[in-house]
Amino acid sequence: MLQKVWVSSPGSWALQESNSHRQGKKKCWKCRFVRTIIQHPCRRHAPKRSRKERMLRKIQICLCFCFVSGILYEISLLSSCVFSYLPMAQQYLTPEQVLNLGKSIIFLETTERLEPPPLVSCSVESAARIYQDRPIILFMRGLNNETALDMNTSYAAFSLLSSMKNVFLFPLQMETVFQETPLLQWYNQVVPEQEKNWVHVSSDASRLALIWKYGGIYMDTDVISIRPIPQRSFLAAQKSRFSSNGIFGFPARHKFIWDCMENFVLKYNGNIWGNQGPFLMTRMLKTLCNLTDFQGTEDHSCQNISFLNPQRFYPIPYPAWSRYYQVWDKSPSFNHSYALHLWNFMNRNRKVVVAGSNTLAENLYKTYCPSTYEDLIQNAKHRDLPGPEEAE
Repeated sequence: MLQKVWVSSPGSWALQESNSHRQGKKKCWKCRFVRTIIQHPCRRHAPKRSRKERMLRKIQICLCFCFVSGILYEISLLSSCVFSYLPMAQQYLTPEQVLNLGKSIIFLETTERLEPPPLVSCSVESAARIYQDRPIILFMRGLNNETALDMNTSYAAFSLLSSMKNVFLFPLQMETVFQETPLLQWYNQVVPEQEKNWVHVSSDASRLALIWKYGGIYMDTDVISIRPIPQRSFLAAQKSRFSSNGIFGFPARHKFIWDCMENFVLKYNGNIWGNQGPFLMTRMLKTLCNLTDFQGTEDHSCQNISFLNPQRFYPIPYPAWSRYYQVWDKSPSFNHSYALHLWNFMNRNRKVVVAGSNTLAENLYKTYCPSTYEDLIQNAKHRDLPGPEEAE
């Protein structure tokens, strides 16, 4: 626990004395203040102190200075100042140390792949640029102690993301994540090899546990951030009366998330896609309030939870997902959006961003994840270079 420390200016010290003594002692406190700093007594207003008293006074001042300095240092670790120092020892920080800083933006990769594709890289980079004062964490199932990252990794996306001062790449250890939650019993009983949608189900569970334990914002890895989300407790409407679980945010230990985890276990059915995802969020939200259709761009409020308009994250609905990979006569402004969900589940990686194609997705890359886009251009140039046999 941090204690509050009030550091007042010298002129305010006189407020500790009664009003009747202020005027008579105004000069005296000034003299004592000067004496404290330069170690010379003021003979006109105070008797000379002994050497022992002066020594004790010096020790008190030093201890007070050290105490205040320590408190200010601790406060800096909880503020945006921390990110000025993190790159030096990024690889030594544990997930708990970073998550406990608060307000994390969390991404999950529940496949075993170790090379994040450009869309994943763009999602993480855009969040890091929009939320520069917050930790951006990508948990990856494929990472373990043997695949510890370093700056010389052969994975280009790792080098790109780990070079950003507020981005952290950590192994996803589900058994640890589910500790102290209703999901642990479910995880110990489920057989992943027999699950039809294990990649999605394990992601649905992990995001709930992480947000409940530490708070912050969860985002899918196909979400491009374009401006900060102002709400702290929110769900994202995919359409009227239906909630997504691809983006949501809550403080730590929020009751709604705990209730979602309990319902996850109670109504578990791994054969139905989304049963533990958007359908879970929707049915739990309906237990709190009566959902109505959205009108215009207004948001709804359900008790202490903001139910955000589909325009905030889904201005292009899933039936029209391919429009992100088309050329527009005039690119939309997305003035009412905080982030854009590119529907990679619908796409299944069939359409990708191609440098020079002038598609909407390419323009989003240029604007919100320029490092990823530059890496995309470099990779395209390498592919176009002739091989040794072609060069002869």
